[in-house]
Order: sequence, then C-alpha cells, then structure tokens
Amino acid sequence: MKAQAHTPKLQLTLVAAVCLLFLAAPTPGDIGGCGQSPQLLDAQTFFANKLNVDCRRCNECSLSFLSCKNACDPNTPISTSFPDQCYPLVHDGEVCLRALVNASCSDYSTYMNDLSPEAPSECNFCPPR
Repeated sequence: MKAQAHTPKLQLTLVAAVCLLFLAAPTPGDIGGCGQSPQLLDAQTFFANKLNVDCRRCNECSLSFLSCKNACDPNTPISTSFPDQCYPLVHDGEVCLRALVNASCSDYSTYMNDLSPEAPSECNFCPPR
C-alpha cells in the first residue's frame, strides 16, 4: 500500500528540519579537530530526522513497505538510544542522512525492504564486533 502524502505544511516542516540539520553542521573543531572534544550524536534527534528522511524518500520513490508506512506515521515511537558501546558523533549522523537524501530510489528500496533491509555504509555507526 502506498503511504499517504503529507500536507504541504508538514512537508515544508520536514524539509526545513533536514535543512537545519545540514546548515547547522559542525566546524572542524566541533568534530575533534583543533584540540577540541568531539560532540556525540543525540540519538533521539538523529532518529527523528531519519524517520523524516525515510518518509519523504518513500513518498518520492513510491515505495510501499511497512517500514515506509511506519516512517510516515506520526505515532511511531522514536528511538532514544544507540546500541550499548556505540557512540557516534554528530558528523556521523550528518554523513548518514546526506547519504540517505542522495540515494537512488533503487538503493532506497533496499534500505526500506521489510524482509532484509540493508543500510548504506555511511549509516553503519556501530558494526557488530
């Protein structure tokens, strides 16, 4: 089943949130350069932005996976933590979201596949040990 399109106001809000994330990118010092400490990625902010990107891309690519329906459902709970011993940086989240925004529809289909989803390498923050 095809996910329902968002209202123009909601779409504008989603685009603004993604743009804000990219425009508020850290400077080299924010990601550990110049002797400054790196900034950890906030899980809830990242996962909320990822849901927005997933929903938008599912609609753009006319994908009908259950994962797309969940991404577009405003009642879908947002993850608030990463796996144990996983500490991605803000830069990691930005690179992941940028990869998702720029992925082809064919690639996005593999990311959202309900049976065996894959993730772009840029989003593999904490590979299994």
